[in-house]
Amino acid sequence: KLAYVGALITATIEERKVMLYTQKVRHSPEENEPNALHLWVTDNNRTFHFGPFSVDSAENKTFANTLLYSDGELYLLQQRGSTTSTAVSLARLTEELSKIKSVLSTWKKLDAFFSESSIPTAGLVGFLSDAASDDVTWIDEYRCLNASVTKAAKVENGFKFKGPGSGATWPVNSWLDNNQYGFVNHGFTLVAMVTIHQASKESTSLLGASLWEGQGTKIIGLSYGMNKTWETVVDGKTTAQDRTWELGREYQVALMLQGGNKGSVYVNGKLVGNLETIRTPEEQGVEISHFYIGGDEGDSGSDVTVKNVFLYNRPLSSTEMSALRDKFTILERGPEPQVGGASQLIGPAVSALSGLEETPADPMGPDTSRSRTEGGEAQGRTATTQDALTGKLPYAGSEGTAREAGDGGANGDSSSVYGSGMLLPLLLLLGLWEFAAP
Repeated sequence: KLAYVGALITATIEERKVMLYTQKVRHSPEENEPNALHLWVTDNNRTFHFGPFSVDSAENKTFANTLLYSDGELYLLQQRGSTTSTAVSLARLTEELSKIKSVLSTWKKLDAFFSESSIPTAGLVGFLSDAASDDVTWIDEYRCLNASVTKAAKVENGFKFKGPGSGATWPVNSWLDNNQYGFVNHGFTLVAMVTIHQASKESTSLLGASLWEGQGTKIIGLSYGMNKTWETVVDGKTTAQDRTWELGREYQVALMLQGGNKGSVYVNGKLVGNLETIRTPEEQGVEISHFYIGGDEGDSGSDVTVKNVFLYNRPLSSTEMSALRDKFTILERGPEPQVGGASQLIGPAVSALSGLEETPADPMGPDTSRSRTEGGEAQGRTATTQDALTGKLPYAGSEGTAREAGDGGANGDSSSVYGSGMLLPLLLLLGLWEFAAP
C-alpha cells in the first residue's frame, strides 16, 4: 500500500491557515482492493482525512488532479479515463468543505476552552476522553484520530480495562489505517490518568509506544508489577523501579520522547528511572506505529481505568505537566467559566462536544456525501475524520494552487470534457485564469 501526493494547496478557512492535499493510495495486487483518492487537511499541527472518495476501475482510472480554492469554495479538477480516452471534470467539494469548517470550528472552541483553563494547547494533537462509539471506538475529541478498544467497559472520561486481551490501540502512524503522524518517531508526550484496581500475577502493560505491528518491540512504555512497583520499558526491555503504586489511587502517567532517541517516563510529574537512550527509527529500520493503552496483546490480564489521554507533538516541561494534572483535575470536579457556548465540556470531560459538531444532517448517514460518476450514476462517499500527519510541512505561500503532478481524482457533480490527456494542462490554465479574473 503506497500513497502519492497529487495536489497541494494552502487556504485560509475559518480564520485558520491550512494545507490541503490529495493522495492516491495504491494497493498491491495481493490486497485485492482498488486504488483510491484521499483528501487531507492540516494546520501544521493536527491533520484529518477524508476518503476514499474516488475509486479506480479497470475502465476508469485517475491520471491527474489538482485542488482549487476560490471565493470560499473548494474544487477538484481531475483527469480520468482509460488508455484510449479520458475525461476532464471540475467537481465542487461542498460537503467536504462543510466538514472541514466544522472540524476547524471544533479545534478553535476546544483550544479556547483549554487555554482559558491554563491547560497547554501548543502542540496538542489528540485528546481521548468521554466520547466513544459502541465500546469499540474511543473518539478523539479533536475529531482527527480515533483509538480502537477491545474488551473494555466505558466509564466517565475513559475506559476500564479488565482481563486478558483488554486494551486500546491508538494507530497514530499506521499506514494500514491511513494515519501518518510521523512526528511520533522524533518527539512526543503522551499523558493519561490511570487507576490500578487489582495487582496482576505478572508484569502488566499500562501505556506505551510500539513499532510496526509484527515487530513486537515496545520502544518506550510503563508497566505495573506484581510487587506494586512501577516498571519502565525501553527498547523491549522491562526494568523494575524503586517507585511504588497503590491500589485505587489515581496517577498521572506520561511518556516522553525527545530528539528521536531520548526516552523518559513520569508518574505525577516525577521521573521514574532514568533518561534512557533509545535507538532511532533509522537505527531500528522501522517506525513507531501505535500507542497501546490499558494493556497490550499477550498480557495475562489488566484491571485498570485510563482516562483523559492527551497527545502532544513535543516534549512538555515539568511545569506544563503539573498544570495539565492540577487544572484538569479541578475541571473534572466542578464547573468553570465556559468559552463561546462550549458549556460543561469537562465533567464528564468534553461530553458536550457533540454540540460543537456543526455538520448538517445527511440522509445517507454521518460524514457521508454523494457524488456522481461521469456516467451520471449516483454513488455514496464516506468522509471520515481519521487522519495522519506526514510531517512539519511549511506553508507554500498565499491561498492558491501549489500543484504537483501525481495521481488522484474524485467523482462529483461536474461537467466533463472528453479527449486525450493533453487537454488537462490547458484546462488547468483556463480554470486558473477564470478563477483569477475579477
